[in-house]
Amino acid sequence: MMTSLKWKAALLSVLIFAAFLGIWYTATMPTGGAGVGQSAALTAEQLEYAKMMGKDPGTVKSNNFPTPAQMGATIVKQLSDPFYDNGPNDKGILLQLCYSLARVGLGFLLAALVAIPLGFVIGMSPLLRRAFDPFIQVLKPISPLAWMPLALYTIKDATISGIFVIFICSVWPMLINTAFGVASVKREWLNVAATLEVSPLRKAFLVILPAAAPTILTGMRISMGIAWLVIVAAEMLVGGTGIGYFVWNEWNNLSLTNVIFAIAVIGIVGMLLDLIFAQAQRMLTYDE
Repeated sequence: MMTSLKWKAALLSVLIFAAFLGIWYTATMPTGGAGVGQSAALTAEQLEYAKMMGKDPGTVKSNNFPTPAQMGATIVKQLSDPFYDNGPNDKGILLQLCYSLARVGLGFLLAALVAIPLGFVIGMSPLLRRAFDPFIQVLKPISPLAWMPLALYTIKDATISGIFVIFICSVWPMLINTAFGVASVKREWLNVAATLEVSPLRKAFLVILPAAAPTILTGMRISMGIAWLVIVAAEMLVGGTGIGYFVWNEWNNLSLTNVIFAIAVIGIVGMLLDLIFAQAQRMLTYDE
């Protein structure tokens, strides 16, 4: 039954994607030949830019949205040599992706090293939970990008500032979910550990951690989703390298096909990262 449902869902997904491609193809079909009438539909700014680029205004379309065929050609071109490096503003898509993943991974790891132990301590102490709660509630809603000017001013390094932004946005979901998971461990299990005179360290690793692991993984999953969302915007601001900078640079080059391709890559990578944490969460979740 479950296998049948999966196949039906996969088939429906394929049909939805095919319908999307059909609508895209229809919407980008040419509606007329190039000429004076077509150039007249352009704005004065578009005509001036076409002249600056050395193009004949009569051959420039007023609607330059790429067709599926053009996107296919861009995908083949980008994936044929994804790790090329021709200088600061010309790097392959997967090379840029590696820069972004490295920043996200380092910031996320630092956040986990801080949030999970601190969440353990907060979750095991009602006093600390009440004391830390006002600070968490004040700092949690602040947009991670709002920290970027302060990070650039104090750290004075764009790469480290980007890692700091990932750190600050990843801390709160992990911290809150860890504290909640630890505080929600069944009292009966803690009583059994106390009866057996289990040491606090063994109790933390053998009783509390396994019980709270699914909730902690949920916080890590949420944090990774936010981190991947934020790094793209952060790289647009600080520039240099990364998938966010790639999007911004290609937009400045007026290469809409590369922008759309990068957006698709961002979405696919985000989905894969979420699937990894979802699988880990399922492995650590048990049925009573």
